[in-house]
Amino acid sequence: MPVSLGELAVRFGCELRGDPDLAVERVATLATAGPDAVAFVANPKYRAQLATTRAAAVIVDAATAQATGRPVLIAANPYATYARIAAVLHPAPRFAPGAHPTAWIAPLAQVDGSAHIGAHVSIGEGVQVGPRVVIGPGCVIEDGCELAADVRLVARVTVCRGTRIGARTLVQPGAVLGADGFGFAPERGTWVKVPQLGRTLIGEDVEIGANTTIDRGAIGDTVIEDGVKLDNQIQIGHNVRIGAHSALAGCVGVSGSVTIGKRCQLGGAVGVAGHLTICDDVAVTGYSLVSHSITEPGVYSSGMPVIAAQDWRRAVARLHRLDRLAGRVRTIEQQLGKEQDD
Repeated sequence: MPVSLGELAVRFGCELRGDPDLAVERVATLATAGPDAVAFVANPKYRAQLATTRAAAVIVDAATAQATGRPVLIAANPYATYARIAAVLHPAPRFAPGAHPTAWIAPLAQVDGSAHIGAHVSIGEGVQVGPRVVIGPGCVIEDGCELAADVRLVARVTVCRGTRIGARTLVQPGAVLGADGFGFAPERGTWVKVPQLGRTLIGEDVEIGANTTIDRGAIGDTVIEDGVKLDNQIQIGHNVRIGAHSALAGCVGVSGSVTIGKRCQLGGAVGVAGHLTICDDVAVTGYSLVSHSITEPGVYSSGMPVIAAQDWRRAVARLHRLDRLAGRVRTIEQQLGKEQDD
């Protein structure tokens, strides 16, 4: 449904330079936008495309607004404003209340009448499903779980026993919440399984990506606080705690009993060793290994950026010779020290 630029400006607190009656129907990139679309510029790398875009209007900051003669919606945070406008122009699908005929709901489960239960869903005993919850096709909700208002499980999500999910949380397909953590006690060359007795507690306004797994606690609980955003294919070990509004990119692995603070950012494929603490407001760049606790806010890295293969082989060859080089330097320093003593 078309929305006028004037309405968008008022609704999202933007300064409008252009015709307030001009309407847009969709969002698009600068390169692909047509006269029915609104685009945005948040990264200076794309500013040059302002000269050629066919967008009806562009969401920009005040500095970038001077670089184009097109209609603009000026916002302090163009990317966040774009996200809110996109949600208006491309609203989420609506789901009718009720359960599909193929769904199985245990007799002692409590399902709010406004919830939507999709095809082939299984809901166990003692489960509580709140208002306007959407449980997509193929999901399994084991005994004793709680889903607060407006939770959405897209499809094939498994929610294991006793897991709690806070209001407005979105879980993408294939995620597993509350499976047993990797707990085994060594004994004479074999392994004894350690019962995983804790729960998984998910806060409000959390998003959990496709095929991400969050283990239940071994004794205490695994806790994902409010507003946390988890990308696809992330592994969260047992008894981990992730602070509010932290964001973890795809393929991050967090070992058991790690505590991550609030507003942290972990890049793709970061690995965090077990039993560590990361304080609030830490960013770790992609492919880094966190092998010790971080106690000061800031940006941390350990992954080596890609270089030409020939240069990499040369660097690795030199790395293997470091011990011999260190021994030679130590010998020279000892010799120099002896001569000075003489």
